[in-house]
Amino acid sequence: MTNGTNANRPRIGIALGGGAARGWAHLGVLRWLREHDLYPDIISGTSIGALVGAAAAAETLDEMETWARALTWQDVLSYLDVSFGGGLISGKRLFQYFETQLPDRDIQDLQRPFGTVATELASGQEVWFRDGPMYRAVRASVALPGLMTPVKVDEQWLVDGGLVNPVPVSLCRALGAERVIAVDLNADLLSHRAADMQTAYGNHRLDKALNRLQELPWLSLLGEGLLTKTQQWVNDFKRDSEALPSLVDVLTQSVYIMQMRITRARMAGDPPDILLAPKLGHIRLVEFHRAAEAIEAGYRCADAAGAAILEKLR
Repeated sequence: MTNGTNANRPRIGIALGGGAARGWAHLGVLRWLREHDLYPDIISGTSIGALVGAAAAAETLDEMETWARALTWQDVLSYLDVSFGGGLISGKRLFQYFETQLPDRDIQDLQRPFGTVATELASGQEVWFRDGPMYRAVRASVALPGLMTPVKVDEQWLVDGGLVNPVPVSLCRALGAERVIAVDLNADLLSHRAADMQTAYGNHRLDKALNRLQELPWLSLLGEGLLTKTQQWVNDFKRDSEALPSLVDVLTQSVYIMQMRITRARMAGDPPDILLAPKLGHIRLVEFHRAAEAIEAGYRCADAAGAAILEKLR
């Protein structure tokens, strides 16, 4: 791969945010940049952004994109090795596969400066990896609490960096970037999830009404029986309009709110030069088999902002 670095332009950094399966959108953004001869000089990543960022720093993006596009739901399940402590999966099987495709190496030996973010579980402190084994750094950054087991490094238990720095602009600048592109994968999650939740409640009410209809003998649809049953349906709709969201909806929506608030606060204090926010709310947390959709969403987002990117970075 040609570096594309131009001594007459500022050092370009890209901060790749967390977002689980939505992270394949990073591949689309990076492909657009390469097509326009804008190769990031510096790469930082959180969670799935750390994984894609490592591939970019090692110049193996084409191989990762080919693999991601070929993933099926069955493939995703095959990589989920169940754990009985600290998280649902251990991640060993997945990272063993990665090492067969790209042998582990020291971060300082990669083709471009690269760093990842993790969170120290006991203190909540932000931890930066700018050297040491590449896969150890990535594995710590992707340890989403409850889903993937924590990683122990130097007597510290580390979890997903998205808890403290979802889009690591600050790390990118610390590595020497003069202009930073930030990719936020979660910008439209709240509005999309709200619509999903409302649809779910509406369907629940409709199902109850249809069940009432099925209970009626055909002859009772005439006369007084129809009026009585119709009133019952109306009462059901009124009661159900205040139905509580499910436990999963409450937990998921709460995590999204925290992520968005943290992202906004961090970027308000250290704003990027370019902010890209692909529309990815329709892709759920572990739908890694929908890589083609996410990649195209990332590419379209970068293309839509193309004029601003070229103006600020060249």
